[in-house]
Amino acid sequence: QVQLIESGGGLVQAGGSLRLSCLASVRTFSTYSMGWFRQAPGKEREFVATITWSGGSTYYADSVKGRFTISRDNGKNTVYLQMNSLKREDTAVYYCAARRGYYSGNLNEYAYWGQGTQVTVSS
Repeated sequence: QVQLIESGGGLVQAGGSLRLSCLASVRTFSTYSMGWFRQAPGKEREFVATITWSGGSTYYADSVKGRFTISRDNGKNTVYLQMNSLKREDTAVYYCAARRGYYSGNLNEYAYWGQGTQVTVSS
């Protein structure tokens, strides 16, 4: 069983930055690929970014490419999402997720989810 706890959300002005963290309570964290997803009010949950178990490969949604960076520290059982140049349309609840195997942008392939952290971008 993998438990995931996100933190770092909050209120930020457009153009600002936030860094989200996701702490995993599992001994074999380095064997899981990780992903970040988000869900805005009235919308479906969507893919944001994903990273392989080693951190060697990453993949981003077009909407965040060049602004967001996913990274991980396997020694700390933590995955991060650095968000720069935030826009109002980035406002959402952000979730981290874990899966065995290769990284994926398909939320249906993730077995474990955190409770989410709210990110609100004001103009």
